[in-house]
Amino acid sequence: MNKTVNINLANTLFHIDDDAYNKLRRYLESIKRSFAGTPGSDEIIADIEARIAELFLEKMENERQVITHKQVDEVINVMGQPEDYMVDEDIFEDEPKKAYERTTTARSKKLYRDIDQKYIGGVCAGLEHYLGFDALWIRLIFILLAVFTGFGLIAYILLWILVPEAATTSQKLDMRGEPINISNIERKVKEGFGDVADKVKNVDYEKVGNKVKSGSKTFFDTLGDIIMFLFKIFGKFIGIMLIIIGASTLIGLFVALFTVGMFNAVNFPGVDFYEIVNTTGAPVWAVSLLLFFAIGIPFFFILYLGLKILVNNLKSIGNIAKFSLLGLWLLSIGSLFALGVRQAAEFANVGSVHEDYEVVMENPADTLFISMKDTGYQYGMDDVHFGRMTFTYDKDDNRILISDEVDIRIRQSDDEEVKINVRKDSQGSSVRAARDRAKNINYNYEVNGNQILLDEHLTTDVSNKARNQEVTVTIYVPEGKTLILKESTHGHIGRGIENDKDYYRSSMVGYTWVMGSDGELKCQDCPEEEEENPDEREEGGKIIIDENGVNIDIKDHNDSFEMKIGEGGIKVKAGDKNNN
Repeated sequence: MNKTVNINLANTLFHIDDDAYNKLRRYLESIKRSFAGTPGSDEIIADIEARIAELFLEKMENERQVITHKQVDEVINVMGQPEDYMVDEDIFEDEPKKAYERTTTARSKKLYRDIDQKYIGGVCAGLEHYLGFDALWIRLIFILLAVFTGFGLIAYILLWILVPEAATTSQKLDMRGEPINISNIERKVKEGFGDVADKVKNVDYEKVGNKVKSGSKTFFDTLGDIIMFLFKIFGKFIGIMLIIIGASTLIGLFVALFTVGMFNAVNFPGVDFYEIVNTTGAPVWAVSLLLFFAIGIPFFFILYLGLKILVNNLKSIGNIAKFSLLGLWLLSIGSLFALGVRQAAEFANVGSVHEDYEVVMENPADTLFISMKDTGYQYGMDDVHFGRMTFTYDKDDNRILISDEVDIRIRQSDDEEVKINVRKDSQGSSVRAARDRAKNINYNYEVNGNQILLDEHLTTDVSNKARNQEVTVTIYVPEGKTLILKESTHGHIGRGIENDKDYYRSSMVGYTWVMGSDGELKCQDCPEEEEENPDEREEGGKIIIDENGVNIDIKDHNDSFEMKIGEGGIKVKAGDKNNN
């Protein structure tokens, strides 16, 4: 059993084995001794520690993993042994180099902004390292695109905002694709100090153009700082909005899950709707839990993203948690999709059953009245409903489904008898299942003298669910039979009833009709269409534009108005049609 210790390496917490820690500590101390007295040694040590921390993170599978002796050896092998290198001023001379110039495998380049060679934001100088083209040509391309298309300016600003600057030595080496080891870090730091020294020596020889260049850099640096400040403010605002959206959604889902989905503590109409349409057999709480995960997990990551934007050093939730949530989300989405497919199958087929009846009237010569009978059920569309179907209770206080989806059609009878055909329709996963559900529709009518009373509603048991159940009542009337559709049938008259007035549906209510020999209803008391009296017709208004100007003449049955616009000005004449 080995003892482990916690270390803070480049502001990153690691759990490391005691033996591995001692070796790493000795390694870092030897590095510090190698660079003792070297200008910029603190920066070199900080970059080395950051690189070591980066290598440790690449080798870790999770944040609780302990760094072992083996992993420390692997990192030291990548970074190199510091005792082999001596820091002296001859390191950049042309004579054969020492062991620190060992050939290393080339690294892939990373895109950074080169702030050392920048004119504005260092974008073009960074692209020079990344693409291998001279920065001059890249700048010309941006200028041409900005002048002729405007895209160059937008692309430059976006790259300026999104691409980080190469601030540290490690980032500068990454920008050039050079290995990040002790030798290169030392060399880059010393190059930086050398550049400063050269500028001090040559300060008396600086030209006016360089001063202008320096001034432009200062201006664009300030402009860049302003843009970055505004971008950070906008980013913080986006982070706050993401937190608000994510947190409020999660709270709402959590409350809904436990008050409605789990315990039904709140009488929420959506639960009734679920009972109407559901045929999958999945209970409400299971579907609620799946919806909670399917909707809540994306909004949790939205909340987490907002926190990451606002809190720079926010601790990661770890890969295990991320992949677990992703798997749970995919499982919830897949389950909901399977339930949805199964539910959709319940509406794939339509089944119908027909019931034929012959109406015996006391006096066949009497006028036939057709009306709707109030079933006595409480029916309204204020509560939750599916199509025209909702819940109610029968006389025994049993819960049932009710709908006013009842249509009336009038057709010619093939004999001298009045007949009724009741067609019941429903949907289901198969035609047989749909027909079985249609058979369970309860619908009645009665004949009272010369009056046919049709039920205003159809009903069915709750177990049959809502599957677009409907009833179509077709009344076959013999030729010459007189009938009247009472006002109660308003809203139930079906389409396609042929009549000589071309009235549509409920417009036929209240009038007296006779069945014609051609199967068309003939209206006996419909109002005649008003025809306009030819003597009262008069030519309407007109506008005439010619060489004399504009003449506007407006007329109706009683008045006239005439306006002339010409060289003489505007003339207006008004009066009635008989006296101007």
